Amino acid sequence: MSQNKNSENQQNQQQDQIPEGVPSMSFPVYVTITGMFGGLIWGIVGYVAFILNFIRVGPAMALMPWALGPWKETWIGQIVGILVISLISIGVAFLYRLLFVKINSIWPGLLFGAGLWIIVFGLLNPMFPGLKSLFNLDINTIITSACIYVVYGLFIGYSISYEYQEQQDERAQQSIQS
Repeated sequence: MSQNKNSENQQNQQQDQIPEGVPSMSFPVYVTITGMFGGLIWGIVGYVAFILNFIRVGPAMALMPWALGPWKETWIGQIVGILVISLISIGVAFLYRLLFVKINSIWPGLLFGAGLWIIVFGLLNPMFPGLKSLFNLDINTIITSACIYVVYGLFIGYSISYEYQEQQDERAQQSIQS
């Protein structure tokens, strides 16, 4: 009798989570949305840090490799830079999925974000003509941008790994019930 109540409670909880007739989101779609919103959110945070003079380069840094005219240094350039970062972030999210999706911890995301910062400000620095070399940047720019990248990596990494684990658990439960 108590087992029947437990199984009924579990079924009711599962029905409450996903409304009937609504398919769950596929994992690649989830990764795409997570990447896009990760780039959007943390691009906006970077823009706010730029406005408040915590960092010397804003999201328009993503436009620096292309000669697009002086508008890219205005607020319009910053907004377009945020949108470009959001698009690039989709690819970054799929890279995280490829490398670390099975590790359900915060550490891979933190390290992934730190690695991205090293790649952008260290290795890809020559691609950005208006960006000083890593050793010539002021300490505020280094610390603030590194923190933004680390938290961005945490957002992308933990969101993707958590959803992967949830879908794996759901599949395991479905196979047990079958």
